[in-house]
Amino acid sequence: MFRLTGLPLQIIAVVAAIAVFAATMWLWPRFGGRTWKDWLGRIGAFLATQLAVLVAMGLIANGYFGFYSSWSDLLGSDGGPGTVVDHRPNAAVAVMGEQRVYSAQGSVRERSGLIQKIDVHGAATGLRSEAYVYLPPQYFQPQYAKHAFPMALVLAGYPGSAEKLITLMQYPASTLQAIEQKKLPPTVLVLMRPTIAGNRDTECMDVPGGPQVETFFTADLPKALATTYRISDDPGARAVIGNSTGGYCALKFALRKPDTYRSAISLSGYYTAPIDQTTGDLFAGDDRLKQENDLLWRLRNKPAAPVALLLATSYDENNYQETQAMVGAFKAPTMLSTITLDTGGHNFHTWTREIPPALEWLGKHLTAPQEA
Repeated sequence: MFRLTGLPLQIIAVVAAIAVFAATMWLWPRFGGRTWKDWLGRIGAFLATQLAVLVAMGLIANGYFGFYSSWSDLLGSDGGPGTVVDHRPNAAVAVMGEQRVYSAQGSVRERSGLIQKIDVHGAATGLRSEAYVYLPPQYFQPQYAKHAFPMALVLAGYPGSAEKLITLMQYPASTLQAIEQKKLPPTVLVLMRPTIAGNRDTECMDVPGGPQVETFFTADLPKALATTYRISDDPGARAVIGNSTGGYCALKFALRKPDTYRSAISLSGYYTAPIDQTTGDLFAGDDRLKQENDLLWRLRNKPAAPVALLLATSYDENNYQETQAMVGAFKAPTMLSTITLDTGGHNFHTWTREIPPALEWLGKHLTAPQEA
């Protein structure tokens, strides 16, 4: 069978669309009458042309952007979640683990938790952003009334939407299931977009002469949340998770600011900030600053940070080769694990398969609630 993202299938689709269009033009005069058969002929020819063109355009767009990497990925039949592989420098043994999929959620906050929409203002940066906070059921249970909880910041991609982290990626539901299965300690989620300076894609940087986005997420945000919620100030109780752009931001926060986030999960993330029309000039011509935000360069050239990183990819992903380079570059005390799916594109379906095992991995690295 032709590969969904392969050039041969795209060529066939384009040729078929041209052929259908040509056939429609040739047959159209024959459907010029006023009988019901002529009307059906015209409608059928029109719909066939439109469908053929849409299929061709969809295949070309999918091949370019990699939304779906295979037929099973498109149909949602790729199977279960991925498997986490822990790596050690020059180690020959890999530790494996698996996670099941979430079923259903209760409605009472002491049983299922609560989602709150908030507005966060950064005292140091002056930046502000909306966010959603998921409080697990234990947050409201009497035995945890004096406990400070671990926190996981969850970032969407660019341009992204915090709401989709709840509705499409189902982070609260998956987190609740992991907590119920004792694979993750009761954890507060903070769900946000990485884009907090208008619609500019800052790649979570402190832009010279511009918005200080990294400082907002690594300094302002934890301080602001601590004034409202019982969240631990222990770096070992803070993690950051993201997909695509959010994945790059997650890894960067941990590697650059390990005193804020000690664990990071990147789903289909990349490892260096792009420069394009959505970002503008992020580095102001400063090559040193550009290097400092290149994560592979940091692993190779900077002292190893005492953090735990999880990189999720697939054999079809554009970041697969770079992920292998990251695996080959890290050194202790940094801990690095991977999830590598057999097939999966840069899309929500792939990420929802990676989230359950990623949360189980996080449960091994995140400090449990502690009595304050």
